[in-house]
Amino acid sequence: MSDVAQIEKLVKSYHQLKSEISKVIVGQHDAIDHVLLSVFCGGHSLLVGVPGLAKTLLVHTVAEALGLNFKRIQFTPDLMPSDILGSEILDESRHFKFIKGPIFSNIILADEINRTPPKTQAALLEAMQERSVTIAGHNYKLELPFFVLATQNPIEQEGTYPLPEAQLDRFMFSIYLTYPTNKEEVLIAKNTTNDSTPSINPILTSNDIIDFQHVIRRIPIADNVVEYAVNLVGKTRPNTKYSTTMINNYIDWGAGPRASQNLVLGAKAYGAIHGKYSPDIEDVQAVALGILCHRIVKNYKAEAEGITESEIIESLF
Repeated sequence: MSDVAQIEKLVKSYHQLKSEISKVIVGQHDAIDHVLLSVFCGGHSLLVGVPGLAKTLLVHTVAEALGLNFKRIQFTPDLMPSDILGSEILDESRHFKFIKGPIFSNIILADEINRTPPKTQAALLEAMQERSVTIAGHNYKLELPFFVLATQNPIEQEGTYPLPEAQLDRFMFSIYLTYPTNKEEVLIAKNTTNDSTPSINPILTSNDIIDFQHVIRRIPIADNVVEYAVNLVGKTRPNTKYSTTMINNYIDWGAGPRASQNLVLGAKAYGAIHGKYSPDIEDVQAVALGILCHRIVKNYKAEAEGITESEIIESLF
């Protein structure tokens, strides 16, 4: 199949996925778009929102619609790395045998990821970057496609452990879920208080998703669009020749090179699902907030003045 035909198939599959997911999830269109974009790019996503906004349900529904294996890990203060990765045990013949943990699945829901200590959070680092885990000196490859979709509650601070910047940087998107509109909430109340349960039909296979990931990487992109993406990331770094006054005043640390890679890849995927065969600057801007907001570190002045990451990134456009 040609790349043009693959992109046309991607557009069709994207709309079918949205239709299936909307059977269960009301609204949250931007969040669904960004989760699907991260899947098509082979990236991971961090979903942030107050309780009750269907973060967990969204991930579960996406996994069903994609036809992938799904495992949920509830992150708690007493969770150990072996609870995620697996461990070696002695079998009846007194030989060590590796028992795989829940990380060996296509989609991992890391529920309330900031409730577990950094030692356990770090257990995900190798899996997220190399798609493999190392146990007792043995390296085990994970089945592809592989995604970590993590959720985080932004308002409960007691008993939580903020994610380190190195781990945040491994998430392609940070996705903020907002309250539904009045009409959407009425629909939610109607749909979830009756006795019917919608069934989700799987739209894609693992091979389809891997094919889409490859074709997105093959999409041509103009040099000026790549340069715009890299310059946009460069502007987030304070006290450089690209940085603005707002960046210098409110940011301690800017985004790294992984942000540039994700901006280019995200722009390709965003353009593709909208039927474009090559992305433009508007596609870079469309994915920039979700890719850059969690990669900048605000200083005390920004916190004191209530300046948000979104306001800072939007000022760069």
